[in-house]
Amino acid sequence: MSERKQKRDVYVAIADPTRRKLLYLLAEAEADELPLYELTSEFQMGRTAISKHLAILKGADLVTVRKVGRETRYRINATPLQEIKNWVSFHENFSMEKVAHVKQKVSEE
Repeated sequence: MSERKQKRDVYVAIADPTRRKLLYLLAEAEADELPLYELTSEFQMGRTAISKHLAILKGADLVTVRKVGRETRYRINATPLQEIKNWVSFHENFSMEKVAHVKQKVSEE
């Protein structure tokens, strides 16, 4: 399978602060979707750079794309973020159990 068709890792996609800001902007959009020019206006970089970031988010299924005439509109798809939430929850619970175990050992001594 070519690299372009291969699904991108959600963790890699959100690792970049620009992409996290794009997701935030899309999540906060009153119209549920934003055209490229509105997203680009929030950054000090060109349309090409923002389009590349959006392509990475799309590759990780974090955004969906809809063409309206000549305009491309983007919408957040938060479903893949559940994987990250599950991962964080698992490690948070694991850490809390370890802390509780250490506290118990200290109180027994």
